[in-house]
Amino acid sequence: MRFSVTLLTAALGLTLAAAAAPAAARGITVAVGSSFTTLDPYQATDSLSRNAVKSFYEGLYAFDKDLKPQPQLATGYEVSADGLTYTFKLRQGVKFHDGTEFEAEAVKMNFDRVLNPDNHLSRYTLYRFIDRVEVVDRYTVRFTLKTPMSSFIQRLSNGTAAMICPSTLKKYDGRGIAFNPCGTGPYTMGEYNPSEKLVAVKNPNYRVKGLPKLDSITWLPVAENATRAAMVRTGEAAFIHPMPVEQVKDMQKDENVNIIIVPSIMMRYLSINSIHKPFDDVRVRQAINLAINREALCKVAYSGFAQPATGVIPPQIPGAASFGVPAYNPKKARELLAEAGYPNGFTTKLWSGYNNSTASKAIQFIAQQLAQVGIKTETRVLEAGQRVSLIESNKVPSESPNRLYYIGWSNSTVDPDWGLRPLFDSREMPPKLSNEGYYTNKKVDELLDKAIAEVDEKTRNNYYREAQKYIWEEVPAAFLVYEDNTAAASKHLKNFHPLADTGFEFYQAEWVD
Repeated sequence: MRFSVTLLTAALGLTLAAAAAPAAARGITVAVGSSFTTLDPYQATDSLSRNAVKSFYEGLYAFDKDLKPQPQLATGYEVSADGLTYTFKLRQGVKFHDGTEFEAEAVKMNFDRVLNPDNHLSRYTLYRFIDRVEVVDRYTVRFTLKTPMSSFIQRLSNGTAAMICPSTLKKYDGRGIAFNPCGTGPYTMGEYNPSEKLVAVKNPNYRVKGLPKLDSITWLPVAENATRAAMVRTGEAAFIHPMPVEQVKDMQKDENVNIIIVPSIMMRYLSINSIHKPFDDVRVRQAINLAINREALCKVAYSGFAQPATGVIPPQIPGAASFGVPAYNPKKARELLAEAGYPNGFTTKLWSGYNNSTASKAIQFIAQQLAQVGIKTETRVLEAGQRVSLIESNKVPSESPNRLYYIGWSNSTVDPDWGLRPLFDSREMPPKLSNEGYYTNKKVDELLDKAIAEVDEKTRNNYYREAQKYIWEEVPAAFLVYEDNTAAASKHLKNFHPLADTGFEFYQAEWVD
């Protein structure tokens, strides 16, 4: 028997040329840990949905194996000396799934949609620094920015800025687009039920000869870890994500399965809703932070496949500040609660934004830790649809139902702004973005605005580090761990990779007997 463990220090990624290899044309099943929220890339706030829609969509740029931007539907760009104008040349002869040609007008239509605040798209904030998009000619498009944006190309590369068929944009409203993907990607829609199944079928007219190499990909939400692991063992699934970390040692006995571990930029944290008592008192938030033993959490919930968080954003992100692992000090936590007027503690809600087994273990551990300092919790795990309706769609901060909320954030653009602004800018509360703790600090807002417009990298990162210091000290969240990205695959499945941003790359995926 043999055990294959691949330790990847960076994402394995996008190759735009087809490689010759003997492969059996067939479909595969991919079992994933939660349900999908939407197939509209401009609405997808979760990495799973954003990555699954890569079956159908492409953008002007895409990240490569090292999470570096590479041309996809564009062939390149020129930028003006003042950093305000980007002019892109487009690939010619590319066809949408409906048979129409991809042209500059389609780029403008897609960005006009996301840039219109009346459409209330969740990715509006990601691109609101764009002033206008203009068609120069059939295969040339020009973006004019409001201010210089150092990470503009990264923003175009994370899978959000996908090119949706103009016919789809004209035919459907937001809900219709969410269920009817039409792009230029290697697969077309086969079947879709958000909580049960997503089937992507080979696009016979795909622009790259020889791709895709699979007949279909069936994405199945499977929340239960044991079930997901059993599926890859029996061959019912060719790929599972995440790989249940508690079963790695047992899975090593199976010579037909490869396990892949990728150090990731996924931050798991406990959001603290600071507009509701008692969490409006920083001493209470500090007590929660001190009550959690992160080293033990890594072992209990993640079986060692995670590292304690040392800052607000993972160290791989430029401009990340390290403050060290927060102290585990339940005695000090109880003292702070007493100072805040809660010598006997209090009862509150502890929710998880995921309903998989690992998340359940995590909140059970956190609940036990908090109970030791007098904070009793009523725990609940949310399915993807519940997460959207209860948390992400809430429009009135005072009516927000969450109190302590276990969730995660993967910085899909690999720049500091997108690791900070969506979570801690006071202007990005739900339903706009993910400031689900309703944290407000105008100084942090100002620093983020200064940083995003700053062209000097050193000055820009100093602004970001100063903002991180405020956030770390005011504890709008207990930053817990950086979780490894884990997956398991059949030995016959090649080139289906988990990435450092917790997504996957499957452009060249194939089945080899």
